[in-house]
Amino acid sequence: MDRQKRVMQGVVTSNKMAKTITVKVTRTVQHPKYHKFLKRHDQYHAHDELNRCKEGDLVSIMECRPYSKTKTFILQNIIQTVEV
Repeated sequence: MDRQKRVMQGVVTSNKMAKTITVKVTRTVQHPKYHKFLKRHDQYHAHDELNRCKEGDLVSIMECRPYSKTKTFILQNIIQTVEV
């Protein structure tokens, strides 16, 4: 029985490492008492085999086997690229 893998969208904040990108994923949560919607951010390291991503790209990442201590996601596809 194979469980569903997490897929998230985020913005590339760093591509300075070899075959690794840092992706900032933003989500909204509702405050339990005041019911205001808040933005929460998480950063994940993802494996980019071909070093295709640049900073500012909107990408989709998918959970996979651990590549290293902190890298447990892989680049699924590039949704939107940044024009320089």
